[in-house]
Amino acid sequence: MNRKTRKRLILGGVGLAVLLLIVYGFWPKAVPVDIATVQHGPLQEIIEEEGETQVAHAYVITSPVAAFAQRIDLQPGDSVAQGEPVVRLEPPRAVLLDSRTQAQAQARVEAAEATLAQAEQRAQAAAAAQQQAEEERQRMERLFEGGSATQQSLTQARSAANQAQANLNAAQAAVVAAQAERTNARAALQQGGSNRAVSSVLRAPVGGRVLAVHRQSEGQVNPGEPLLEIGDVAILEVHVNVLSQDAVRIRPGTPVLLEQWGGEETLHATVKRVEPQGFTEISSLGVEEKRVTVVANLTAPPATLGAGFRVLARFVVWEGDNVLLVPTNALFRTNEGWAVFVIEGGKATQRAVGIGHQTGLVAEVTDGLEANEQVIVHPANDLTEGTRVTARTE
Repeated sequence: MNRKTRKRLILGGVGLAVLLLIVYGFWPKAVPVDIATVQHGPLQEIIEEEGETQVAHAYVITSPVAAFAQRIDLQPGDSVAQGEPVVRLEPPRAVLLDSRTQAQAQARVEAAEATLAQAEQRAQAAAAAQQQAEEERQRMERLFEGGSATQQSLTQARSAANQAQANLNAAQAAVVAAQAERTNARAALQQGGSNRAVSSVLRAPVGGRVLAVHRQSEGQVNPGEPLLEIGDVAILEVHVNVLSQDAVRIRPGTPVLLEQWGGEETLHATVKRVEPQGFTEISSLGVEEKRVTVVANLTAPPATLGAGFRVLARFVVWEGDNVLLVPTNALFRTNEGWAVFVIEGGKATQRAVGIGHQTGLVAEVTDGLEANEQVIVHPANDLTEGTRVTARTE
């Protein structure tokens, strides 16, 4: 090789290197992006609203007749036993009933006896329903142990048994209340037939705690005037006002997770009923909203939880244990529907996907993606098909 040829080769090599440098300088660089991996996992679709605890069965004790009530020494929070005297009444001084009032008192006795008979019949029906629910709970526990029943079925059976027991307790308390009403009605009738002062005693229809004392000082009371309220705080309900468009997705038996009630653990409840009548409520932003009250039974309320406590209720309207998940911040809308950018060969590839259930962070993938594929989250508006990308590093 002569000197002239060697010089040409050197100049050609230098020119080629310069050309490659120019091409490299103008070659589009890979765009740094945030990525996430599509993978299987559990998913729960939640409806979240604030609620309030209430006693499932509260009883307001009222004066059955015009009378003179002695001072009530009970205070809110005091424990009372079923049948315990809570209010003592004395008739007004030197008052005799005329014939018309006497007839009304007699009619009241007869009505009280009829109410007692109805209460006793309801108690018998509640006892039969409680026995049936208890047998169903035992049967479902056996099926669950044998692998023939789901956890949700077992939970619903236990909740139904607990509710049936609560209904039985309420029915039995109604019998006690009806018996007390009959006693008071008879006392009022006896009072009208004599100028002799006859005292009567109002007793607690159910064991529990005093929730409120409406009148503590002694004095004259009128028929039907509330004196105090008693309830069993061990049987609590949660009342939640949810948007009407969410209420249609909630059914009796829907699981409820209760948080932010003051304790660290999550409490569990089951929807008892969804009220059929909605109402209008003004939101904090001044917007009219149609809401529906949903009532749920607590499975095992802690002793520190009482009536009137605020809770955050999370209704689990759908759940899956092994769902293909994609972050919602990787999704964007096109004319055809949902789409994502998938990384293939170091480039962004737009792909249409089918989306099912969603939460605030992830969504169920029904079509278009497979596990372990990488997608771009928070894709820029100017990101286009075929753009070279690279994972962003901190």
